[in-house]
Amino acid sequence: MTGADEAYRVVADEDDTRELVDQLRQLAGADPATVRQVVAEVLAALDRVAGGALRDQLPEAIRLDVGLDRVTPGHP
Repeated sequence: MTGADEAYRVVADEDDTRELVDQLRQLAGADPATVRQVVAEVLAALDRVAGGALRDQLPEAIRLDVGLDRVTPGHP
């Protein structure tokens, strides 16, 4: 991968991130509880796909908030 390719990917990732944040802010304006639930479900799904490894990377407060400190199948 060339430097130009990497720079493009970083810009694209930043654009995707901005778009996701904007979408979450729009949703939050309507109902913050819904956003909280969506984020919790996304984090839980990502953790399942990662075999439970995501929870180890999240701060304890977030793990508790989204229920990732509970024991799930396949993760002690």
